[in-house]
Amino acid sequence: MAMTREVFVVGVGYTKIDRHFWKGDRELFAEAAWKAIEDSGNVLPKAIVVGNMTSSSLSEQDNFGALVADYAGLSGRPAFKVEAACGSGGAAFYAAYALVASGLVDVCLAGGVEKLTEQPTRRVTRALAYAAEEEYEVYYGASFTSLNALIMRLYMEKFGVTREEMSEWPVLMHENGSQNPYAQLRFKITKDQVANSVIIADPIRLLDASPIGDGAAAVMIASEEVARKITDTPVKVVGLGLATDNMYIASREDLTVLKATRKACGDALKMAKIELRNIDVAEVHDAFSIVGVLDIEDLGFAEKGMGAKLLAEGRFRIGDKPVINPSGGLKSRGHPVGATGIYQIAEITMQLRGDFPGLKVNGAEIGLAQNVGGVGNTVSVVILRR
Repeated sequence: MAMTREVFVVGVGYTKIDRHFWKGDRELFAEAAWKAIEDSGNVLPKAIVVGNMTSSSLSEQDNFGALVADYAGLSGRPAFKVEAACGSGGAAFYAAYALVASGLVDVCLAGGVEKLTEQPTRRVTRALAYAAEEEYEVYYGASFTSLNALIMRLYMEKFGVTREEMSEWPVLMHENGSQNPYAQLRFKITKDQVANSVIIADPIRLLDASPIGDGAAAVMIASEEVARKITDTPVKVVGLGLATDNMYIASREDLTVLKATRKACGDALKMAKIELRNIDVAEVHDAFSIVGVLDIEDLGFAEKGMGAKLLAEGRFRIGDKPVINPSGGLKSRGHPVGATGIYQIAEITMQLRGDFPGLKVNGAEIGLAQNVGGVGNTVSVVILRR
């Protein structure tokens, strides 16, 4: 990847993820944006890129970049929306990085926002299903959950993974998220509670799935010249990758492999000129327990078929390397779809700065954020260094 300038994260901001009945997407975005601006020393962005999936289908609002810029008091600047389903936040960051690295602007705000809770669950489920292939999957009644359930069933049978082992993922996420003040689900759960929770799409149960919520996050990124002037703790973007896989999952060679994750991670590591063993902390995209397990395998932190088993043995917690999802991940922190990738980058930035408000990974120097759109259809990986 030939870019001309180094890029740094100089400010972060976010809202608590919740059912924000009294705030719309524009209010949430403005709140997160101004927190990021304040965190950067009140430097204003020269451009705005916002990740969002459902403004058209649920809020009936297009021209979304201009809308949120206007409401945040930042009108006049270039502003546009990036949509890549649940991976919209990571894709928005990818675009914002390019704006700064190319020299087009010196400072850019990369944000993400989603407003999901004011619509009936049936309509939200339908909107999220559009992340799949409409003509061959959605048309025939497949939901986002059912497609992941097919993969989870195949994975468990192919690698001999038990229900108890799969339940380790949500239990750990809730344990981590219980210490995160802006997490949506701040409570601990047990493996028995997971295994006995309501079936959503067999074998996925309620406590295997991330919740529906509202939220917004933003990061300010800047050129080295600007970053050195405004902060003593700049976090450098050392690598990033963005890749895609077959939309129609039946056309894939192996449903238990997320090829886009492997490609995006490989590109990010090559750009960063580091090895995977150098990663101290990672925020990975666990919309369902099975997705989290596939993530750690396809990123390279575990051999294929061993992710859940290693988790059951006590891996990926504080004291291990890497620590996975100290935020609680999508499962506990929450998953306001288009904002999730930005939350992850903000969380990694704070871990590297040492000011994350929840479970801290002390001494972390290099972190990784992985954001997934659809059933592994679009994946971004961002590597940050203190």
